Amino acid sequence: MIYKYINYDKIINRITNQDILFEGDYIIDPYQNCEFGCKYCDSSYDNIVYIKNDFLNKIQKELICLSKGTIIIGSVVDPYQIIEKELEMTRNLLKIIKKNHFKVHILTKSDLILRDLDILSDMKNITVTVSIISLDKKISSFFENKVPPTMTRLKLIDKLSNEGIKSGLAIIPILPYIIENEIENIIKESLRYKPKYLLFKFLELKGFQKNIFYDYLKVMNRDLLDKYIHLFKDNYSPDPKYVNKINTQIFKYSKKYGLSNNI
Repeated sequence: MIYKYINYDKIINRITNQDILFEGDYIIDPYQNCEFGCKYCDSSYDNIVYIKNDFLNKIQKELICLSKGTIIIGSVVDPYQIIEKELEMTRNLLKIIKKNHFKVHILTKSDLILRDLDILSDMKNITVTVSIISLDKKISSFFENKVPPTMTRLKLIDKLSNEGIKSGLAIIPILPYIIENEIENIIKESLRYKPKYLLFKFLELKGFQKNIFYDYLKVMNRDLLDKYIHLFKDNYSPDPKYVNKINTQIFKYSKKYGLSNNI
């Protein structure tokens, strides 16, 4: 993996439309591109992780000019990259946010977040969402083999909850025709780890990402390729009828097991 420092005019991005899923007002990503290499993510295709120059100083200056709201950390790129162990950019970012009294919602797949419990447990308005895609080890290892195993991530929710940190589970992305038969089991199994909510979002295939993902499907299960071509057609999202069908299932099982679908 190659790491490059780059200049940025602005670090904090304001969310202009209502963020129904993550309920955020601002987005901060300490890194650009992701070294986890998940096959469904378009942030993983380059062999370069970009690190923002003078990141912490710029954050401090920009926060002063903002009205209070919720900052989403990791909406595009996981804030707990492998290089984070060394650079501690996310850790120092949390210190600044805490000092400035903003609400925070962290999205991650990494148990490196436990390193920062000393900061997180002392923040008043903190939410952490941990994402998985499947309970099936073969599926997880094929699509996201550089992140902690699914069970490690589920246990992470429990550990964060035990520290008084509001934590939930996300099935992101939902991979059509691959995980739909285990949706109920995911929800049922997750209850052992005390998530406060369940979020979900469907796979999106934008631009060249679609062709790359289709190549992976050929390796995994060639029979899926025709289904995906029909399901996505010329769009970056699945057919609305399919989405509505899976939505109905998730809402039904969430209600059955008493799990909220919003933060």
